[in-house]
Amino acid sequence: MIWIANLLVALVAALHLYFLVLEMFLWTKPLGLKTFRNSPEKAVDSAVLAANQGLYNGFLAAGLIWGLVQSVPAFAFEIKVFFLLCVIVAGVYGAATVSRRILFVQAAPAAIALILLLLA
Repeated sequence: MIWIANLLVALVAALHLYFLVLEMFLWTKPLGLKTFRNSPEKAVDSAVLAANQGLYNGFLAAGLIWGLVQSVPAFAFEIKVFFLLCVIVAGVYGAATVSRRILFVQAAPAAIALILLLLA
């Protein structure tokens, strides 16, 4: 069961690395515009904020990866729980303030990973 939980933690980390790339490097490009449903003008105006947000997503990914590679099982568990909770809180806040789909794209995968991690 732990390998399934760790696989989902890795998936959440990969999603956040993807969010980093979208927000830091592709925000004003066609894929970024389409993904975030922005106009070119709005994207240019908000690019610095998006890059900052992408950096935070990178920190979340780094924390989850740290939990996956940590060799002390109890400490690895604590790291993964902490960063998954951070992702869930960020996803719930994003869903409440920006778009409900953030709940399904960000918070739900992290919540499923957390549940499986707690059950493992």
